[in-house]
Amino acid sequence: MGKTEEILNQFHQVSRDVLIPMLQAVQDECGYLSEEAIEKIGSHLSLPASKIYGLATFYNQFRFAPTGKFHIQVCNGSACHLDHSISILKELFKHLGIRDGETTRDGMFSLEVLACIGACGQSPVIAINGVYYPKVKAGMIKDILEITKLKSS
Repeated sequence: MGKTEEILNQFHQVSRDVLIPMLQAVQDECGYLSEEAIEKIGSHLSLPASKIYGLATFYNQFRFAPTGKFHIQVCNGSACHLDHSISILKELFKHLGIRDGETTRDGMFSLEVLACIGACGQSPVIAINGVYYPKVKAGMIKDILEITKLKSS
């Protein structure tokens, strides 16, 4: 039995009411919602995969591709936006060659822009695998990426 089946078997109530918690549980365990996982959830709930995919794409919280080894989240909430988070994003685009929701070809980095990361007093903020970098300036991005790469060695 695979990870997805194990997760689905934890839900004793088999109804549409558990669809979002199921999707969240599968993504938490697998890192994203694969096509195969969506099909298994659909089969488990007797729903077409297209309905599940339609619901999942409505919410920003769900991902449909694996994240990189280092998942970078950039806050673009009001405080961070006013403190020039766009310049940080541009710098990340330049150094990584990817956009929001993408992963580098080598699988090392992925990028996600968030509406708020919840650290407004430290704006602008980025997080890499849950480690927060406060008061980031565009000129710091190259060094942050280099340090992150060194951690993988």
